[in-house]
Amino acid sequence: MSATAPAAGHEPGPEAGKRDFLKLVAGASAAIFAGALAWPLIDSMEPSADVLALGSVEVELGPIPVGQAITVLWRGKPMFIRHRTEAEIKAAEDVTLAQLIDPQTDADRVKAGHTQWLVVIGICTHLGCIPLGNKPTDPRGEWGGWFCPCHGSQYDTSGRVRHGPAPLNLALAPYEFETDTKIKIG
Repeated sequence: MSATAPAAGHEPGPEAGKRDFLKLVAGASAAIFAGALAWPLIDSMEPSADVLALGSVEVELGPIPVGQAITVLWRGKPMFIRHRTEAEIKAAEDVTLAQLIDPQTDADRVKAGHTQWLVVIGICTHLGCIPLGNKPTDPRGEWGGWFCPCHGSQYDTSGRVRHGPAPLNLALAPYEFETDTKIKIG
């Protein structure tokens, strides 16, 4: 045996170069094929154009009278927008946090400088029902906010749960004021 004997599994010469080249071409072809198969699957997970169009909703607040609320849809969810009265704002601000099931101040639930407007996702946090309270004839519960007819949860004028079985406050909607009378949800 000589000191320069080829290692096991390695063959010197032109055949080894061809084999390495064929392995490289086969590996690259497999990677391209896998990518070509994966691309349509990944692309199908992207939101469609109609969903992207509903990604944000602009709402004109001017027509909503004080003390009234409206419901708009955003991404298939009801959004409650309430124009709160001074009495509703004061009642929400004066609540002792220890009285709340899910303690949160009123200031944390509204935008600074726009405390008269409350924007929440109108889905009960118990089992996903839609609470009543946006129409003037709807029951609003003991705290004047919203009442869930399914299991009796009640929310105050800040959307905070005051009587269960709902464990959490109504979720806050992601929104920004574009002007003093116009918001953009989403």
